[in-house]
Parts: sequence; C-alpha cells; structure tokens
Amino acid sequence: MFADFLKRLIQADAPIPELDAHLALTALLVRVARADGDYSAEEAARIARVVSNRYGLDAAGAADLLGQAETLEAEAPDTVRFTRAIKDAVPYEEREAVVESLWDIVLADGVREQHEDSLLRLVSSLLGVNDRNSNLARKRVEARRG
Repeated sequence: MFADFLKRLIQADAPIPELDAHLALTALLVRVARADGDYSAEEAARIARVVSNRYGLDAAGAADLLGQAETLEAEAPDTVRFTRAIKDAVPYEEREAVVESLWDIVLADGVREQHEDSLLRLVSSLLGVNDRNSNLARKRVEARRG
C-alpha cells in the first residue's frame, strides 16, 4: 500500500488524488513532530485536531488518517515527495495555512529547536512559501498560544 502511494507521489504527469494529498500533509506533520526526536502524545493529538479541522473528519477518521501517516512517514525516504503532493493539491493561497499548521506542531511542546527551524524553512520553500510569510505564520501560532 505505502509503496504504491510513494510511486503515485513521484509520477510527475499524474494528478495527486485528494485522499493522497491528505495523507501526504498528515505524514509531513508527523515528520515535523518527529524532527526533534520526541514525538509526544500531545503532538499526535494536535495533529489529529489539525487534520480533523482541515478535512472535516470525526475523531475516528482523524485517528485512522494519523495512524496511516505515522506508518508512511516512517517508511518514506524524503520530505520532498510529501511537499510535492501538497504543492500539487493545495492552491498557493492556502499553502501559508499549511505552513501555519506545521508551526503549530513544531511549537506544540513549547520549545523551538534549530533543526525544527531548518526543516520548516526547507518545507516552506518547497511549498513556495517565502521566509517572511512562514515567519508571519509562526507569529500567528505563537499569538494564539499567548
């Protein structure tokens, strides 16, 4: 299943199905959460809330998507494939909200680490979101946490 999913992500001429894009974004959220080597229950719960709100899923649907994404993230060789699927499926105007969701996960534990910042800078760039807009997204998340 996941090998087929990864093949679909690298087919340059094929459109990405919506469910694959949902899985790709959720796996990217998991990758960001795992970047500091501590994937906490709080981070997993926050990811479940993000995907539930974004995709209109109930708790069971969000948990199922999260479980698939955790498996996919562990098997996937690189971040570029996830960002490509998201970039293909999400209009430019909405990608800043994706980056905001990523910052929400990074900041879930209350600690900003250099490798997390580096990963967010790479991911934002791959999604076509510049550093300024990524920083604005981060500041919105920080303001909500107040």
